[in-house]
Amino acid sequence: MRFVLDALGSDNCPDPEVQAAVTAAAEFNDHILLVGPEDQLRLKLGSLNGASSRVQIIDAPEAITMEDKGIQLALKAKRRQAKNSMAVGIDLVKNGLADAFITAGNTGGALATAFYRLGLIKGLERPALTALFPVKGGHAVVLDIGANPDCKPEHLYQFAMMGSIYAQKVLSIKNPRLGLLSNGEETGKGNQLIRETSPLLESSGLNFIGNVEGKELFGGQVDVVVMDGFTGNILLKSSEAVAKLLLDTLREELMSSMRTKVGAALAKPAFGTIRKMLDPAEVGAAPLLGVDGLVFIGHGHSDAYALVSAVRVARQAVGAGLLGAIRDAIEEQLVSLPEPQES
Repeated sequence: MRFVLDALGSDNCPDPEVQAAVTAAAEFNDHILLVGPEDQLRLKLGSLNGASSRVQIIDAPEAITMEDKGIQLALKAKRRQAKNSMAVGIDLVKNGLADAFITAGNTGGALATAFYRLGLIKGLERPALTALFPVKGGHAVVLDIGANPDCKPEHLYQFAMMGSIYAQKVLSIKNPRLGLLSNGEETGKGNQLIRETSPLLESSGLNFIGNVEGKELFGGQVDVVVMDGFTGNILLKSSEAVAKLLLDTLREELMSSMRTKVGAALAKPAFGTIRKMLDPAEVGAAPLLGVDGLVFIGHGHSDAYALVSAVRVARQAVGAGLLGAIRDAIEEQLVSLPEPQES
């Protein structure tokens, strides 16, 4: 397999990306295309032990940064001859020279670049940024987590289809349980978007179990949860903040006295399991489902470990034939999309 890694993505780029490229190439025996300023990357790569011929540098002297917004961002994403690392990297996927693109850069920039350069899978109206949430017993697929602040019922229906396919292909869940995030489990709860989406999901043929709240999500009672990107982004960031608060508080308390330090030493394996479950670096990146190519977006503060995890997630998606499965499902099912009911 061949994966593109944006060398100008993370907050501390390009060091984490260069180290991740070397580690991933060795661990997975795949080719990593490291996209960024050639001279700088060759110097960094040459200073590392274990660099192999499986790491290839693709020159891209420019970057999409967090300061790029509006027209400036659109032009960087859309221009045919753009030289920024996202445009160059995504074009490699578009032209069949790589299987997936991975970045820890500007999320809006990655969304715009993927949309303009890859386009959407035929039949889809919106892409969805997707996350794997740690829940009791494993992980749940959650989408959208930020690509679409405003949605229509038809968009959530499409997210549900893509999320269910992702759960089947990547998590190996045969008939994933689908939930619609709301402020109550009862039918009729929620805002207008929730109430209009529910009938679409009930008649979709998916394993829709109804409205769910946070307790069902984190309790492991549902495999896929759909929502608009505004709600999803708040859920994501709030969950990450709570997880960090718990881990930081636990660490402080366990180191507060000799007695608690002894207890911490005895319970170290259990605490390690909890830390690993809650650490976003274990997953590494979220797939942008719906664009006509595999694109994965990670945190700006990603280190080399997180980026290697992102490559691992991308490998799973490629190996499972995720993109083709979504294309087939859209072609088969969206033609029979039921008409939304009048409110």
